[in-house]
Parts: sequence; C-alpha cells; structure tokens
Amino acid sequence: MTLHKAALNRALGLAPALLALAACGAAAPAEAPLSDAAKAAVTKDAGAPKDQLARAIDDLFTAPGLGDTRAVVVMANGKLAAERYGPGYDKDTRFVSWSMAKTVTGVLIGMLVSDGLLALDAPAPVPLWQRQGDPRSEITLRHLLQMRSGLRHTEAGDPPYESSEVRMLFLDGRDNMAKWAEEQPLEAEPGKQFEYSSNTSVILADIATRALTTSTKPEARRKAVADYLQQRLFAPLGMTSMVPEFDASGTLIGGSLMHATARDWAKLGEFLRRKGAAPGGEQLVPQRWVEAMVTPSPRSPHYGFQIWLNRPVPGAPAGEHPLFPDRAPESVFSLIGHMGQYVLVSPRQRVTLVRLGHSDAAERPPMLQQAADVLELYPES
Repeated sequence: MTLHKAALNRALGLAPALLALAACGAAAPAEAPLSDAAKAAVTKDAGAPKDQLARAIDDLFTAPGLGDTRAVVVMANGKLAAERYGPGYDKDTRFVSWSMAKTVTGVLIGMLVSDGLLALDAPAPVPLWQRQGDPRSEITLRHLLQMRSGLRHTEAGDPPYESSEVRMLFLDGRDNMAKWAEEQPLEAEPGKQFEYSSNTSVILADIATRALTTSTKPEARRKAVADYLQQRLFAPLGMTSMVPEFDASGTLIGGSLMHATARDWAKLGEFLRRKGAAPGGEQLVPQRWVEAMVTPSPRSPHYGFQIWLNRPVPGAPAGEHPLFPDRAPESVFSLIGHMGQYVLVSPRQRVTLVRLGHSDAAERPPMLQQAADVLELYPES
C-alpha cells in the first residue's frame, strides 16, 4: 500500500520500520476497508478524492488518542462535502459553543459599528470607566476586540475558582457578569498586552446591549439583543437552531454560551469565508469588518477580532499554537471552543471544516493534526 500523506504525517515514528520492510521486499499491511459510515459521510460534491476524504474524516472519529468526535461537517466551494455524527448525535443536535460564541460577539459589534452606534477607536462606552481619573477610560473597542484591554482577567486559574472566567460565570459574578468583569482593575496599560479572556467578550456583549436599548430591565435587554441577532444575522443565514444564553441581568453571555447544530456552525463559517455576505449575496456586515477581524493584532499575530488566526507566533514554543501554521495557509482562521470545538475556515481552499466533540489538552494537538489532514486534501485556489 501507499500511505496517504495524512497517515504518513501521523506515522513518522514508524518510518524506520517501514523502510526496513521495504528494503526486505516485505509489503506493508493493507489499510482496513472503509466502513459504510465512513463512505456515507461523503457527498457527491466532495471537492476532493472521496475515499481519501472519507478515511481522513473516519480517523477523526476512530483513531485513538484524539478524544470523542461528535460531529464533522465539511463545506467545499459552498456545497456540503461531508457530514458525519457520533452515536447519540445527529443533524438536529444543538452543540454548545463555548468560546466559539466570541466570534458571534465580534460580528455583533461589527454590525453596530456599521450602524453608527459604536466607534472602533473611541473610548469603550462603559459608564463605570468614564469617571474622572479612571485609567480604564483609555480602553477602546479595538483593545477589547483584540483581547488587549489590560484588565486583570485571568482565564484559567489554579485552583479553578481563582479563574476570572469561573468566578464570572459560576460564582460571585454570575448574576451580573458584565458588571463583575468591568469592575476589575488594570494590570497593564491598555493596548500593550494580549490576554485571552471570556470576561472581555461579556463586556463587549454588554456594550452591544446598551447600544441597542437604554432599558435596565433584564427582559428588555435580552429581547433587544436576541431580536437584533435574529433579524440581522441568524435569519438571513438560515441559522434556525441558534440559541444564545443570557445572564440574570439580561446580558448576552457572549464569550461562551450559544447553542447550534453543526450545520449552523458551518453556515457561520461560510458567512465569514464570504467576507460577511449571506448565501444570496446580501452583505450582512461590511466586508472590511471581516477583513479587520482576520487581521493580526499588534500584540498577538495569531488573534484578530474575537477569532483565532493561523499565523506563526515568533518565539512561541513548538506545539503551543492553537492551530497549525506549518500545515495550512496563513489565511486560515478559526472559531475555537473549550474541549475541542472548531470551525476552521480556509478562504484560499474555499473550505469550512466543523469539528465538535470532547478532547482534553493532550488529545487536542493530535486531533488538530488530523483536521489538518482533511484540509490538506483541498487545493489552494
């Protein structure tokens, strides 16, 4: 057999043995036949060699050490190329976003900027920060979008209850998450330091809410944001399954809690691949906003406006990049959620790959390499 490139990348440790077998004239063992489930996952519009695509997706579900893959959807050239689900899941299952919600929040802010309700480089309109002498008044919307506000937000804590995210979501901040996040002091000068933070995305959601309504009543706040997202984004994209969550004060939990089917997450990825256009061509958010979203931050080349970028990070330790700049175009970007939720978008390959499931810290790197194997089947245009 000839190992396809994807398998070869995963089997580098076996290369000496395979070479020895070849030198002795021994044949390598044949690949197992594709299962019916693997074959059925690929459509007539695969846009890549069907058997190779079926096997690469099958490995996401069956290969050891990758975690539990629950859904995979591949869109190629605007058409459904492949779709597969794990036991107990199907096309109607809503999957939690975790941090993929941040990108929806980034699009929401872009729409409000386009509407003239917010300004990207003006001081962020957080009333608490506008008191005389408050250094947080220097924080701009751009700083928040690029996760460089300088606020004391620690995403992961040890023990976990020391995490700003955990405290905001589940402990002392849970009833009014934005208030808790906005009350935190600066630990760095605004704009100078990248620090990934779910708290920051909730602040953005609060800013969006106050741009849409002056009411402080929770139900009015919820309705203002839910209606705006439905009318301006979800309905035009046909994202009929999307369910955003709100806290007790009516603030969108814009950093971590939205629910949608794998197909609808793919629709969002395709919307971003088309630079903000609906399938019929209607521009839902300005093209320049999506271009800004995928432009590297000056403090984090692998992050834009609430979205991860496949750009190398000079000096970063090997294996710590959240994507795979050595194996896919730099133009690739991704929504990424806790425990292995990904919407990978490759504009140059005209591909969107959704992978949803549960992979721990050790399982995510090899799982991502397998996802890269899928993308590598598609040529760059």
